[in-house]
Amino acid sequence: MSEILFDRIALIGIGLIGSSIARDIQKLGLAREVVISTRSAETLKRAEELELGTAYTTSAADAVKDADLIIVSVPVGASEAVARQIAPHLKAGAIVTDVGSTKASVIAQMAPHMPENVHFIPGHPLAGTEKSGPDAGFSGLFKGRWCIFTPLPGTDRVALDRLSIFWKALGSMIDEMDPQHHDKVLAIVSHLPHIIAYNIVGTADDLEAVTESEVIKYSASGFRDFTRLAASDPTMWRDVCLHNKDAILEMLARFSEDLAYLQRAIRWGEGDKLFELFSRTRTIRRSIVQAGQDVDMPDFGRHTLDK
Repeated sequence: MSEILFDRIALIGIGLIGSSIARDIQKLGLAREVVISTRSAETLKRAEELELGTAYTTSAADAVKDADLIIVSVPVGASEAVARQIAPHLKAGAIVTDVGSTKASVIAQMAPHMPENVHFIPGHPLAGTEKSGPDAGFSGLFKGRWCIFTPLPGTDRVALDRLSIFWKALGSMIDEMDPQHHDKVLAIVSHLPHIIAYNIVGTADDLEAVTESEVIKYSASGFRDFTRLAASDPTMWRDVCLHNKDAILEMLARFSEDLAYLQRAIRWGEGDKLFELFSRTRTIRRSIVQAGQDVDMPDFGRHTLDK
């Protein structure tokens, strides 16, 4: 058990991220009360069945009353609507943060509605799976993963430190970035890979010369790894594309240029160029494993057995 960091925490949205946060708060004893809010009565009922909080409501406005920490875990396109709903009901000194994968857009949507007497600190935990909903969450999701803050100018350092302590208690490592830089970094390390995966799986689905049964039967040859990304929440990724448009389009343009280079090398049998590229990219994989952001196992940890 850790020490209590906040008397009352409000979780707005209880999907994979929100429910994982709720489980960690409960396991570590980080708050006396956890109020859970989501628009869907069915989802809220499931969260209550899972005993993820101490109180439940479909009203975000009611959820944030007297809350010391408010964590908004909704698709980024819904950020402004949530900000409008909760703003009049926030208590002085409350910390408001989010978990959105795009930061400039979330700030533009939420910051204008935040009262001057609260601390709005945009955040992004770089953790997740392809699953969604309250049942998808689990304790330990954030352990050893980065949580990036993109604080606004003039952000209160005491409030930022309190939020950092909270995420560190969940096992996260902390970093800070400018919002625009964050969005460019995430466009290449997260958004573009997902878009490519969606596209490749869509291409396979449209390919008449290869049957669906063959695609599934032989998927272990590499296709399987794309399907994991392509199984991610459609609403979330639609919003990511729409709300990080400029950075994603820039990275797509770079990718298209590099793909054309690769296409020419294959067409003209330029083995040296292919070998150089494949050798260079292999070192990136090794660096990721060495940084503790993945495991170096024959099955990539897919079939790890409980000891």
